[in-house]
Amino acid sequence: MKITKKNGNVSLYDDEKVARSILKANADTRSESITPAVAAALADTVFLRLTQQHEIISTADVRSCVVALLRERGLYQTAESYAEYTK
Repeated sequence: MKITKKNGNVSLYDDEKVARSILKANADTRSESITPAVAAALADTVFLRLTQQHEIISTADVRSCVVALLRERGLYQTAESYAEYTK
C-alpha cells in the first residue's frame, strides 16, 4: 500500500512508523500504557482496515484510522495525544 505524505510525495506505508507514533503519543499519557507489541498489533489493524478502502491513502486517512481504533480500544488519552502529535 502507498501513502501520500503531507508534502505530496508518495511512499510505501510503514506500519513500524505508525507503531512508533502510537508509542510516542502514549508516552504523553499518565494513566494508559501500551507495550511495543500492542502498538505493533494496532498498526497491523490500521493497515488491514486501510487496505480494504484504497490502494493509495493519505496521512490524514492513517491519522483518522489510528484515532478511531485507539478510541474503540478505550485508549482515549492516547487517541487525543496521537491526533495532536500527528497534526
